[in-house]
Amino acid sequence: MSQKRVLVTGLGATSPVGGDVSSTWNALIEGKSGVALLEHEWAADLGARIAAEVAVEPTEVLDRVKARRLDRSGQFAMVAALEAWADSGLADSDDVDPERLAVAMASGIGGVTTLLSNYDVLKEKGPRRVSPLAIPMLMPNGPAASVGLAIGARAAVHTPVSACASGNESIALGVDMIRMGRADVVVVGGTEAAVHALPMAAFAQMMALSKRNDEPERASRPWDKGRDGFVLGEGAAALVIESEEHAKARGARVYAEVAGAGITADSHDIAQPDPQGLGATRAMKMALREGGLEAGDIAHVNAHATSTPQGDVAEAGAVRAALGDAVDRVVVTSTKSMTGHLLGAAGALESVATVLALHNRVVPPTINLEDPEDVGLDIADKPRELGEGDLAALNNSFGFGGHNVAIAFRTV
Repeated sequence: MSQKRVLVTGLGATSPVGGDVSSTWNALIEGKSGVALLEHEWAADLGARIAAEVAVEPTEVLDRVKARRLDRSGQFAMVAALEAWADSGLADSDDVDPERLAVAMASGIGGVTTLLSNYDVLKEKGPRRVSPLAIPMLMPNGPAASVGLAIGARAAVHTPVSACASGNESIALGVDMIRMGRADVVVVGGTEAAVHALPMAAFAQMMALSKRNDEPERASRPWDKGRDGFVLGEGAAALVIESEEHAKARGARVYAEVAGAGITADSHDIAQPDPQGLGATRAMKMALREGGLEAGDIAHVNAHATSTPQGDVAEAGAVRAALGDAVDRVVVTSTKSMTGHLLGAAGALESVATVLALHNRVVPPTINLEDPEDVGLDIADKPRELGEGDLAALNNSFGFGGHNVAIAFRTV
């Protein structure tokens, strides 16, 4: 595989703290939480009644007729992807050959709300009332296919599904496609819309969700001794990545370089991380090696850190093992403290945050860190400036099933 440089030229997002990239980034820097008590009638009997819903409903952005043909996850994906596409400057140009344009839009769960709502219709009203659009709306590749149709992508349309590592895996796949010569431009990202009674009840039964219902904004607290589980979030994020040659030929504005990616598996447990973080360590080291980076080049890590008792500690150990003595000079944060956990969209949203941290040379804080556990990391509890010169950063994503994906970004 070639080692051609891959650049980030467009960003898009719809998140619990903002309806686009600008509002999301500003909220992250200001330390604003997107977590709130759920007001839906279906949430009244849940043990965990808090979640991080999107700040702006997608129907306020998309054409309503088109929105009705998409699952909520597809709506989120379309909002984020179209913003990234416009931001890249490609939306109104002929600078990309459709046969050299691809999509990799991930999801951990897919169209679960469509599936569940149509099952309710089947039970209550009979099979003739089930929507004829149910299948294209609920299939996990629906969001990717819709984005591909919207931008005319003909190289390939992919849907990585690896639980909470899915969003990051889409970026790794996009980089591989460009380096293997299968595409010049790839819209990558992730989407998730699982704020629904069944997924929330199931996560709660696993003892995975925070039940701090009386203090929603303080519930997501990575590395804090009082953490009691993650907060479910929803939304999507997208990045336009392209080969350096293609970007330079059209005079594109560049945010950062995707230097490398590392993908490993724990083979330890279907839900629990390897307590020693061995797979996570290997993923980070692989990302560094692929990007031609040394541990000392890393200035920042956007950690997966979901606010679970075991996961946060395991990841901290993995970061220390991957970076060695250089870890003392690395600023670490978890933006999940504000957005909650977007499952299959988490890696994509946090990659957008990582890219902007390098681009703007400032790291968002980890909020709610009131009684920090000693994990041997320099965790930012307020915005932290990064230095001058060439810098690199890692974004980590780990998922049920033992999936580990680390993406290395570099300033340009």
